[in-house]
Amino acid sequence: MAVWLNEAAVRRLLPLDELVEAMEEALKAFSTGEAAQPVRGVVEVGGGALFAAMPALVRAPRGLGAKLVTVYPGNKARGLETHQALIVMFDAETGEPRAVMDGRYITEMRTAAVSALSLSLLGGKKTGTLAIVGTGVQAGSHVEMLGRVAKFEEVRFWSPREESRERFGRAHPGLRRCETAEEAVRGAGVVVLATSSAGPVVKEEWIGAGTHVMAVGACRPGQREMPAGLVARARVFVDSRAAAMVESGDILLAMEEGRIGAGHIAAEIGEVAAGRALGRRNAEEVTVFKSLGLAVEDVAAGRLVMERAEALGEGVRLS
Repeated sequence: MAVWLNEAAVRRLLPLDELVEAMEEALKAFSTGEAAQPVRGVVEVGGGALFAAMPALVRAPRGLGAKLVTVYPGNKARGLETHQALIVMFDAETGEPRAVMDGRYITEMRTAAVSALSLSLLGGKKTGTLAIVGTGVQAGSHVEMLGRVAKFEEVRFWSPREESRERFGRAHPGLRRCETAEEAVRGAGVVVLATSSAGPVVKEEWIGAGTHVMAVGACRPGQREMPAGLVARARVFVDSRAAAMVESGDILLAMEEGRIGAGHIAAEIGEVAAGRALGRRNAEEVTVFKSLGLAVEDVAAGRLVMERAEALGEGVRLS
């Protein structure tokens, strides 16, 4: 008998202090053949909206499930979240449904947890200042999760809309609101790009030596957040090579423009975590982690929530 867990329940049950480690284990499993998942299937709904299906099996610890997710950019004007999702978890031995849960919050936090993993593996020593371009839900979740793996002397943020900057500043007192993207990014050792932009939001010359960049927007082949010059200059890591070569405009457009070749991706982050690939090579190197989001991440996070719910007897039983 499956249980239904709404977002409020998921928020109570998702253990953020265990999430980075869970993402590390899931991505190691993905990159070492201990997990199975296809590149997500995407249906273009129209008007920039899309619907995607993301199934996965993680063999250890066992997890079988799928996420169904929609992205509707026009929802901002409706007062709704742009990303909506459901995660369904199954018994890996019998195939029986065990839990159906709201997936929006899991998507928000597991994305930031994977970025935090990339920072712990690739960040180097220049981590005093964090710059965040974007003020949506991913900006907030990255403040939360990156602060769990690094201590920043200053956190700066910028968004093109003044009202968005004001709102984010009220929600996160103590952060420095910047009036331009350049003001936020120049001199920062850690940069998060978390926007819905279809074109570059930073310039190559703003990114100093030794910087670690995490790009979590632009998940379609015609979209990018980074200029091709920055991608070409950096040592680039991804969550999935297969997905990056289908979905990542940051990489595909740089290839189309002749700035990089197919072999420019240094490694998957799971390969670095497993000790199968070299991460940062020196203190001056610019590293980029291009995050697209994988089903194994959702299944690993969903398993944490499901097991806690079962232990505590939470959720609405669905007969």
